[in-house]
Amino acid sequence: MKLILFIFGFFLLSVKIDVTIVRLSYKDAILSKSIALGLQNELLPISENDDKVLVAYKGAVTAITAKYEKDNKNKKEIFKDGISLIEYAISKESNNIEIRFVRLSVQQNSPKFLKYNNNLSEDKNFILNNIQDTPNLELKNYLREYILQSKYFTEEEKNVISQI
Repeated sequence: MKLILFIFGFFLLSVKIDVTIVRLSYKDAILSKSIALGLQNELLPISENDDKVLVAYKGAVTAITAKYEKDNKNKKEIFKDGISLIEYAISKESNNIEIRFVRLSVQQNSPKFLKYNNNLSEDKNFILNNIQDTPNLELKNYLREYILQSKYFTEEEKNVISQI
């Protein structure tokens, strides 16, 4: 029995997590507790040694799930754990547009009293200045879609982005 559990556990850990699936789930995670918790569970095996984009998403989802915690102290700790993963990913790949997007999306939606909003303008400008050069069409469309629905981007910025 232990051997079966070991093999099953090894198989689960060796399954590669698809960033495309994570992106799709992430969009809905902020709106749905079940999606957020499901995505958090899927990202559980991700560590700081893994793809930094996945580390950033794990941090973002962790921060999102904090809002479902009842105890305020736990809520704050979970949120801090999440943002520490995001900041770690940024420190390792500061020129990664997707990691910058993840941080922007979390900072945009964080309550002001948590004071996690210092990089909004920096990340917004980075994304606006680099989206056109993003070679991954799927990622470019994902970022464009986010920008076009976001209240944080101006109509002028949205018009420019919609033509890219």
